Amino acid sequence: MYGAILGDVIGQPFEFDRGSKSKEFPLFCKNPRFTDDTVMTIAICDGILKAGLDANENDMKTSMITSMQLWGHKYPHAGYGGRFYRWLAQESTKPYGSWGNGSAMRVSSVGWLFDSLERTREVARWSAELTHNHPEGVKGAESIASVIWMARNGKTKTEIKDFVQKEFTYDLSRTCDEIRPYYHHIESCQETCPEAITAFLEGQDFEDVIRTAVSLGGDCDTLTDIAASMGEAFYGLPPEFKDWAFQYTTNDMHMIMKSFDEKAIGRKLQDNHIIAKGRKETILDRAAEFRKKS
Repeated sequence: MYGAILGDVIGQPFEFDRGSKSKEFPLFCKNPRFTDDTVMTIAICDGILKAGLDANENDMKTSMITSMQLWGHKYPHAGYGGRFYRWLAQESTKPYGSWGNGSAMRVSSVGWLFDSLERTREVARWSAELTHNHPEGVKGAESIASVIWMARNGKTKTEIKDFVQKEFTYDLSRTCDEIRPYYHHIESCQETCPEAITAFLEGQDFEDVIRTAVSLGGDCDTLTDIAASMGEAFYGLPPEFKDWAFQYTTNDMHMIMKSFDEKAIGRKLQDNHIIAKGRKETILDRAAEFRKKS
């Protein structure tokens, strides 16, 4: 989740194709600030934690809606899209069929909080359906949460890429160098998620994922939010970056971030044990096979 926040803050100055499409830029502008991407990332996490990780669909959705409206009203000038802003303001909270990338930019905590990929995809789908219930909006949220879950569970980039192409039919055949010259500001999941995933796949470390995403241009705060959320799960978060995430957010957000840590750290320790166990079993299997052949 910290990756999403940092990607939002770092990418924001380059939104609306205001960047030079280069990886060389000051990591933080003169006055760094978060946008609606961070507010809704916090809101979804808050809603999940208040509902409880084992909550059913109705209770989970109700909690997330309440949280989204609470945080949206706290930060009404964070830069919401027109349709979402109207959704925040009305009493009826019916979804409006959006395929926008908002469903994918707010989903990062889902990729960390659940033990199974099946549950991760389920809750990601619910989080999208609150507003972005178009199939592309749902697919965007599910795909990004799935990548985060796989990355934190030790899957390789090849395994992640193959899974995304098979399960979500995104075209990941283009390189960032091929995407960059023609990419422009666009706010759909179908033209944001594949590009963000490609930036993650090409990035060599957490910071390089961010710089690669920013270099593509387009809806840069959201694109970098999504890419960095996956980069964090794969590479981990350098300590100074976590400090910056707290520095550029607010005290009320810090409460949710700390509550998230309490849950996510438990998941991470469990994940590390599973990864280590799997690697040990692989080594033992290979040794037994070698002895059998010899």
